[in-house]
Amino acid sequence: MNYRLLIINMGSTSTKVGVYLDAAAVWTHTVTHPREEIAGCLHFMDQYDFRLQAILKLLRDKKERMEEFCAVVSRGGTIRPVRGGTYAITPHMLSDSQCGRYGDHPCNIGGQIAYDLAQEYKIPALTVDPPVCNEMCEEAVYSGLPEIKRIASFQALNHRATARRYCQDHHVSYSDVNLIVAHMGGGITVAAHQKGQITDVNNGLAGDGPFALERSGDVPVGELIKLCYSGTYELDEMLRRVNGRGGMAAYLGTVDGREVQRRISSGDSAALSVTKAMAYQVSKEIGGIAAAMCGHVDAIVLTAGLAYWDFFVSLIKEHVSFLAPVAIYPGENELESLALGALRVLRREEDIQDYDEQTI
Repeated sequence: MNYRLLIINMGSTSTKVGVYLDAAAVWTHTVTHPREEIAGCLHFMDQYDFRLQAILKLLRDKKERMEEFCAVVSRGGTIRPVRGGTYAITPHMLSDSQCGRYGDHPCNIGGQIAYDLAQEYKIPALTVDPPVCNEMCEEAVYSGLPEIKRIASFQALNHRATARRYCQDHHVSYSDVNLIVAHMGGGITVAAHQKGQITDVNNGLAGDGPFALERSGDVPVGELIKLCYSGTYELDEMLRRVNGRGGMAAYLGTVDGREVQRRISSGDSAALSVTKAMAYQVSKEIGGIAAAMCGHVDAIVLTAGLAYWDFFVSLIKEHVSFLAPVAIYPGENELESLALGALRVLRREEDIQDYDEQTI
């Protein structure tokens, strides 16, 4: 039996859509949403309607019929920590993703859209390797305050897919090597992949690690507390400020690396300074992860959108190439990874995970 799958992946300013027939892409397309449209939404779920309409219009333009799909598959949302695998999207999962307890991200919209379409057309709604896959070692979960536990909230799907791709290209087993993978996009996460387990990673959603295109990353805690109590911002505004309106967006008013590079080339010293600072922080995070791995690092893998930016990558390589060989895998293959995860379940090669019953 052939399986026709609708795959959706919500980014900060884009909606990626693909149709797969088994493991082969029939077509993929990225809808870019104007920054001003995104900026007008304080909460990510406020974007539900125009994101859904963009998907439906694209399907009409491509002459796709929902009745022909066997499943709708979305990138996972900000849910409680779970094991890796393929999950059925459930109301409980959606409630957890949207309550704010585990952070907020546009991928929560994708889960809701996938569930709603699947309910209407009586097909499964699935997600694969959610961003909260939790394999962190015991030492990594301590935050410094007993009331706060560090959790993994990162681009788990692309992390694993890129690590496995590196291993395939170098004829090694993922379970036999130690890799540092840095996903560099709207958020930046740097993870220790130790013999098939992701044992430490910064929470790129809720604010630790390097600052990124639109996230603040680590901020001096005392000054952040003062800003929270300054009377200038409400709670929702502060959460949005560190996740969506921080980082390079706050410094330079753009999240487009190509525009920043044009500014640098035209002599914009501020653009150069911010870019060097972001690369410096990524490099420092990589160095910290290498120390956590006791220096046993076979390779450093740079991936996602910013890995296309040669100047930015060169700055990082200057800092970290002494640690291990650096491999560059620009972009991400998350749509394919979502399709493959769904296929494993639909073909009964792998059991579907039950979010409502799973505990870690």
